[in-house]
Amino acid sequence: MAKILLRWVEDKVFTGTDSNGHSVVIGRTSEDQHHWQGVKPSELLLMAAASCAAFDLVEILSKQREPLLNLHIETTGDQLEEPPYAFIRIHNHYVVKGAVNPQKLIKAIQLSEDKYCSVISSLRPQVKVTSDFEIVE
Repeated sequence: MAKILLRWVEDKVFTGTDSNGHSVVIGRTSEDQHHWQGVKPSELLLMAAASCAAFDLVEILSKQREPLLNLHIETTGDQLEEPPYAFIRIHNHYVVKGAVNPQKLIKAIQLSEDKYCSVISSLRPQVKVTSDFEIVE
């Protein structure tokens, strides 16, 4: 069972601590709605989706002995314009460094997003998740 602890710091600022004791600052002060001291909660969801997919992708490519040198994911999300501003689309753009076989990368992304990533699986089918990639050397 997953368990986190969320603590109210002040105004609209919180700390979230995971089951391993790692923390993240979430929120902003009520004085300035455009100045965030921590991560926006909605963007925390995007980070969770990207990091979950990345974890699986690195593990799959490592098991296949693919020469992955670096990875970053640019994740975007489209939200409804009215409350509750739910996400309707999320797109992951994978930027992979190394002489990785493109077909193996495609398969690894599919496995991650369709089978292994619990965050993306939890969002579907309400949220359309798409992806693409580029390999840089």
